[in-house]
Formats: sequence, C-alpha cells, structure tokens
Amino acid sequence: MRTFFAFALMLLTGTSASAGLLDRLGFGETEKPPLLKVDQAFIYDAAVEDGNTLMARVNIVEGYYLYRDKFTFQILEPPGVTVSTVKLPPGKAKEDQFFGSTEVYEGQTEVQIPIRLNRQDTAAETVILEASLQGCSEIHGICYPPTTQKISLELPPPSADGVNPIETGPGSAPGETPGISLPAQDRIVQALFNDQNWLTLAAFFGFGLLLAFTPCVFPMIPILSGIIVGQGKNITTRRSFMLSLMYVLAMALTYTVAGIIAGLVGENLQATFQHPGILVGASLVFVLLALSMFDLYHFQLPTRFQNRLFHISQKQQGGTLLGAGLMGLFSALIVGPCVAPPLAGALIYIGESGDALLGGSALFALSMGMGTPLLVFGTSAGKLLPRTGGWMQPVKYLFGVLLLAVAIWLLSRILPHPVIMLLWGALFIISAVYLGALETLGADSTGWSKLWKGTGLISLVYGILLIVGAASGSGTEWQPLRGLMVAQSTDAPNTESLNFRSIKGPEGLQLALQEAGDRLVMLDFYADWCVDCKRMEATTFSDPTVRNALRNTVLLQTDVTAYDEKDKALLNQFSLYGPPSVLFFGPDGTELKRVRLIGEASPKEFLKHLQQVNALLAQQTPKGA
Repeated sequence: MRTFFAFALMLLTGTSASAGLLDRLGFGETEKPPLLKVDQAFIYDAAVEDGNTLMARVNIVEGYYLYRDKFTFQILEPPGVTVSTVKLPPGKAKEDQFFGSTEVYEGQTEVQIPIRLNRQDTAAETVILEASLQGCSEIHGICYPPTTQKISLELPPPSADGVNPIETGPGSAPGETPGISLPAQDRIVQALFNDQNWLTLAAFFGFGLLLAFTPCVFPMIPILSGIIVGQGKNITTRRSFMLSLMYVLAMALTYTVAGIIAGLVGENLQATFQHPGILVGASLVFVLLALSMFDLYHFQLPTRFQNRLFHISQKQQGGTLLGAGLMGLFSALIVGPCVAPPLAGALIYIGESGDALLGGSALFALSMGMGTPLLVFGTSAGKLLPRTGGWMQPVKYLFGVLLLAVAIWLLSRILPHPVIMLLWGALFIISAVYLGALETLGADSTGWSKLWKGTGLISLVYGILLIVGAASGSGTEWQPLRGLMVAQSTDAPNTESLNFRSIKGPEGLQLALQEAGDRLVMLDFYADWCVDCKRMEATTFSDPTVRNALRNTVLLQTDVTAYDEKDKALLNQFSLYGPPSVLFFGPDGTELKRVRLIGEASPKEFLKHLQQVNALLAQQTPKGA
C-alpha cells in the first residue's frame, strides 16, 4: 500500500498541469525530454554464455535508474529449468525520496545467471527468461510500476558423453563442467533456497550434533563442567540443567548473531576475537579458575556484598545463571572460531539472499545441535557427581586439570609448537604428582589407590616424553619422539609439511597467479588460531601421498591470523568467512568454484578431492590440447 501511495503521489506531482502552474509563477525549468516508455528507458537483452550460464544485460538511458533490490529473474518455460542463485553486482548508493537509502543501477548492467535442469532429450531447448524490474526517471521525478520483460533463448544440447551440462547450483562458476559433485557448503546453500525449511533446520541441528565432537567445540565440555563443579556440594540435577541450558543458549545466540553479521557485512567477529591479547587474557581466566579448583585460593567478596548476594539468591539464582551465560558467550567467540561446511553454507546463504531470518534460524539450529551434548553432559554431571565425602576433592582436581588444558589449547594458537609441547608436558607431570605417581603405596592400599598411581605413572612418562619431544623438534604430541626417529633414520620418509609460497591480499594473489603460468594453483587459507588448520598442516599436508599428488601444483598460502584489511579483502573476494578453506585455480587463473574445500579434510578425503579437481581440469581442457 505504501508503494502504491508513493507511486500515485509521484504521478500527481509530475503532471503537465503542475508543470504549467510553475511556469506561470516564473519557476519554470528548461524543456525536458519526453518521458520514455519503460522498455525504451530500460533496454533488456540476454544471451547464452555457456551450457551453465545465461547473461542478462540492461542498458539504462541516461537520467534513469533501476532499483537493485527489485531486479529478479525466473525461467518461465520449460517447467524443468530453474534459475539457481543469482549474485547481483553491487549498485550505486542512492538516497531515494520514496524508498530511502537504497542501491540503484545506472548505465549498463550485466548479470550472470546460473541455471540448472535435468535434461532427458538430446536436442537443443528453448527457454524463456523473464526479468522483473522497477526503475525511475530522475529527470521527470517519476517512478514506473514494477514490470517484466521476457526473452527466448536457445540452450545448447547436452554433451556427447551424455553428461548433463546444466546440472549446477549455487557457487558454480560460468564455464565449469559438471559431473563433479557440488561442494558441501554449496549443497547446503541449495537446501536453504528450497521451500522445505523445517527439514533444512532439522538437518542443521544434525550437523551441529556432529560438530559437537570436533576440536573446535569439545573444549567447551570442561568449561561447562567447571561451572557446575564450582557450585559445590549443593548442586542439584535441576540446577545443573539450568546452568547448562543458560550456557548453551548464550553460546547459540552468540553464534547466531555473529553469523548473521558475518553473512550480511562480511565481518567475522570470531576471527576478530583471536587477537593475541584477547587469547592470553582468556587463557589467564581459565588458569585462575583452575587454581581455584586446586584450592590454592578462594574468591572472597567483602561481607557487605556477600550478605546482599545471599538475600538476592534466596529469591532467584540469577547471578550464577548470568555467569554461565557470559561464559557461553565468551566460549562461542573465543573457543571455537573454525569454519565448517554447514556454517559456511549458512553464511553464504545470508550473504547472497539477505534472508537473515532463515539463515539465522539455521545457525541457531546448528548451534543448538552443538550444544545438545553439552546440555546432556551438564545435566548428568549434576546427577552423577558426588556431593560430599572424599570423592569431591579429586573431582575438583580433575576439572582443574581440564581447565588448564583449555588454557594451553587457546595459547597453542599464538605460541610456537615446542613451547606448547613443553606446557603439555608440564601439565601431565603435575597431574601425575596429584595422582600419587611419586608416592609409595602401603600394604593396605585399595584397588582405587593402585589405579590412580598407575594412571599417574603413565601421565608422568608421557609428560617426560613430551618435553623430550619438544627439545628434539617433534611436530606432534601424538608422536613425541618422531623428531629423534627421523633424525636417526636415513631411510625415513619426508614428512615435512608442504612448502607453500606466502601471499597477502588480492594483489599478492593476482601476482602469484600471473607467475604460475598454465599450472594448477592451490590457495590455502590458514590462521594460527584455527585448530583445524593446524591439524591439516600436521596430518594432511605432511602425508607423503598428498605431497606427491601436489608435486606439479603451485602451492600458495595466505595467513589470516592478523585478520587485517588485506586479509578481509581476500576473504571477501571469494565470499569466505574464515579458515580452513582451500581454493583451486585453473591454467587461466580462474577459480574452480565447484571444487572448493571448506573445513578440515583427512589425507584420504583430500586425495579424493584432488581426483575431482583433476577430473574437472580434464573436462575443461579441449581435446588435442
């Protein structure tokens, strides 16, 4: 109704009678050119760019403009053909008197339109592409009503091998040959664009359950456990459930809000919170919490505040619940910044569609899936943890050790690996002392005492091995003596990581692509605070088979640890929201979007992905070339 009223008002103010009145009053303007018809002001044309893509063009007469958010496309015929995700080019910012701040197109505008269908015939096919648009004449102060323009196009027949050349989807680049499965994040974007929203949200909840046991989420378990254990002997199942629920809801809401912001404006808040100062401060908080678990000190407020808090707590337990919520927010921003395909898919959907409601709902479902195991664990902890007796102290010590482990895990994003191995070694040795590894068992020792001592001895030995491994240059905590074994064996395989060339920003990438010639180029997005990146560096990129498969590939890496303006520009150039991400570029320097790799991949998964890359290159290379 508001749009109709605005349109009617513009027509009234633009009539010839009004213009004549202004002329008689002496405020007349120079003679204006006649108002053009809509199809004369906005000349629409389209062409088939290739089997996957149509190209729409609109020539806009000077003095006229189109609204970007009113520019849409659909295929009317035949029924089996549909338009995939269309990414409109950016427009010119304009303060419109009727629609407020908006973006418009002037001059000539070109839009690439990816399409998809399932073709059964072998003949060329005619499709009708319809463009919906609305624009205005700035000269006359008149806006046209929404209108549509149609054009018929002849699609090429399928390829001779029977592969359908138009089975594509969001994220496909023009000219890319199908037969290669869409990347996981693009399949997720497709799911978000369909109408089965409830099924999509259920799928995101399932993705979250799977992500709950990854290195980026698993450290939240000791954090939540520390909150519950810190309640002391009066903790109940109901109380532990409320604390866990508050923690999980705060975490989920933080993920959702941060994700919506990242999708709409391209700003990764989690990456922003990976500044070394913030990580050191967060680690210090966990160390202080752990020391309180060891009874090395106690938080003590002045008596006046204690009495006040006691009276408040008699009415409600909001103070502790608020603390759990703040810790959930804190954990979401700092503990888990890695990007997985489901998260990337939701962010891409928000960025391309602007639909923050569905995209945010998907992120919230994903976060609640991640938080469900935490909720179950926290609630059961309130039921299973001992409340009184000698058991309480060992349980507190255990969660104190786990909180120290979280602190070391955070520091591993910014400190050299040998230093981290030393810290892990020290933690295992100190844990061994608390387990009684150096104490003598009496003749009347119980089975539990012997079990703790045995566990302590194992912890002591492993801690010593970690310290030796750090000194000998081992690259992994799981094989602390590997550095010694490699040094002593002349036949040892080369297990060093790939030798990447470091690049910075879009300009650095462009220069490297020009220097690569006609070779395949791989670009790895890495950050010190990305746990999955470090795992891939230590396992996938150190695997001899992977190294051999990439021997003829130009290897580039951009380190986005600092997350400065150049890092953001390169991430935004490819609509990425953070590492780990691996992109591939063909001999012509164009990205092979259909073989993007988002998230961590094992050596086996990465080799399978490389087979898809090579298959795509083979399909794109002309025969006889």
